[in-house]
Amino acid sequence: MLDWLGMPIAASAHAGEVDQIMVLVHWLMLALFVGWGAFFTYVLFRFRRRRNPTASYTGARGRFASVVEVGVLVAEIVLLAFFSIPFWTRNVDAAPPPENEATVVRVVAEQFAWNVHYPGADGVFGRTDIRLVSPDNPLGLDRSEAVGKDDLVVNNRLNLPVGKPVIVFLSSKDVMHSFGLPQMRVKQDAIPGIVQPVWFTPTMTGEWDIACPQLCGPGHYRMKGVYQIQTPEEYQAWLKEEASFIGSN
Repeated sequence: MLDWLGMPIAASAHAGEVDQIMVLVHWLMLALFVGWGAFFTYVLFRFRRRRNPTASYTGARGRFASVVEVGVLVAEIVLLAFFSIPFWTRNVDAAPPPENEATVVRVVAEQFAWNVHYPGADGVFGRTDIRLVSPDNPLGLDRSEAVGKDDLVVNNRLNLPVGKPVIVFLSSKDVMHSFGLPQMRVKQDAIPGIVQPVWFTPTMTGEWDIACPQLCGPGHYRMKGVYQIQTPEEYQAWLKEEASFIGSN
């Protein structure tokens, strides 16, 4: 947990790697800030008008600037080649974990809510149809089919078990949104017409906000939900409780 950088609590398996890259980038930015600030102060003093009454258009000569520029370039290449690209390969470009070993949910964004779709006890998502969309059925879930009868659709709440990989299939009904789980170090755009998988493994229980970092309309301030990481027993109890509401309707 990097309180001194203003970072939220790290609660996923890959959060440490993200924080490490963030720390290295901040150290580089600090070195650049101090170095170039000192150089700027030196230039202001060294080339002040009293000492140089006649302007020189040849500029400062020397190897200092070139050495610094090469050093910055090398530092950026190291950050990319040894930290950022390997992390991206392992956690983004790599195939997600098998669905039978993960908690799989669908998250569909819209102005201005997060719709979370769980497959139910059978583990199979029911069919959705745009013609069935209504205020009471925001995803157009077809409950007349057997596989859709036990599905759960929850508004602005995402519950997940700790210690198990999660795959979120992210999409949008209208405009571009952004799915942000800061404590999981997850942020992914929800783009209309594209279903984007996002995966991570929660390592800590807790309840936090789902953020939308993408300005998505005049009601953007309402684009906030809650996600809760629970123990496996609490998660199963929550699923059972939600399923009981379907049976009572």
